[in-house]
Amino acid sequence: MAAYENPFTPSFGEIPAHLAGRKQIIENLNRAFSSARRKPELTTIVSGARGTGKTTLLTLLAHKAEERGWISVSTTALPGMLDDIEIRVRKHAAHLLDHESSHALAGLGIPQVIDVRFEKAEQPADNWRSRMEGLLDQLEAHGSGLLITVDEVDVELDEMVQLAAVYQHFVREERKVALLMAGLPHHVSALLSDKTVSFLRRAQTEQLGRIADFEIEDALLKTIRENGRDANPDGLKRATEAIGGFPFLMQLVGYRSWDANPKNELISYDDFQYGIDLARSELRERILEATYRELSPQDVRFACAMLEDERESRIADLVARLDRSSAQVAQYRKRLIDAGIIGQRGRGVVAFELPYFRDFLSEKRANGELD
Repeated sequence: MAAYENPFTPSFGEIPAHLAGRKQIIENLNRAFSSARRKPELTTIVSGARGTGKTTLLTLLAHKAEERGWISVSTTALPGMLDDIEIRVRKHAAHLLDHESSHALAGLGIPQVIDVRFEKAEQPADNWRSRMEGLLDQLEAHGSGLLITVDEVDVELDEMVQLAAVYQHFVREERKVALLMAGLPHHVSALLSDKTVSFLRRAQTEQLGRIADFEIEDALLKTIRENGRDANPDGLKRATEAIGGFPFLMQLVGYRSWDANPKNELISYDDFQYGIDLARSELRERILEATYRELSPQDVRFACAMLEDERESRIADLVARLDRSSAQVAQYRKRLIDAGIIGQRGRGVVAFELPYFRDFLSEKRANGELD
């Protein structure tokens, strides 16, 4: 008996068979790409912790735009990104662009047989903005628009600020253009705080957080059944609980559970438990350790102070435990919320948001790895 092909996608940026919990965002952008009039969703900034599906969402939205006749280009906020955008537009829209020769005919002569001379045509002075305007003119002549997606936004990159500033002019000129950006919460917060691109504060913002358990369970079951297998009900519920609303973990648990016994039609309870155990180990290496390394000692102290509480922590209690002022504790709270580690649970109340980070931190403390 041949093994069933694994349909889960725990690798970077791949679009899963069922993208749980993002229906409203996708529907809003779909309408915006189809509308004859400009919609505010065409400028959207997505933030979220590692593993919340930011890159996957950008990839899916780019495909949706292309289905509606747009040209889409994707880049990451790194040096050279503006050149990368221009090169990709020329490549992806080659069938819509003019291909003018860069040389002009200087003269014809017939000395003995024939004498044809060419000289390089004079090119007008230009810059990135003017070249992009020329490309947009040609796209619009064919009824097409341009979607630019930028992952891992970084306000400290000059080209990131330049892109945002030029894009603002495109919007004012009523061009058919869209900009979708994604990044970690603290990078998005820094971008929105930068005075040189203050217009981005009027962009649509989407915070990717925990997905409801019923949506996780539904996406898991649909993915499994649509690919020829079925799931043990108790095992499915156990997997849903273990995933904790975390998109990356959903794909990872599904992938490992599927591969436990890929020739069996039923994914058993034991298969799911095997997948959960393996996924937890991988989550630690790929998400939790990287997130932890970005925290300051004071951020770690704040998170450790939350371990004294069973579920939720009151800010007033944390102020007392940390022996810091309310203003200082508010800074730590904001940084941990921006990192996607904790979330608010009402006025003056916080709780861990990143799955298994509480257990991860408790283990480090028990092993004497924390100061």
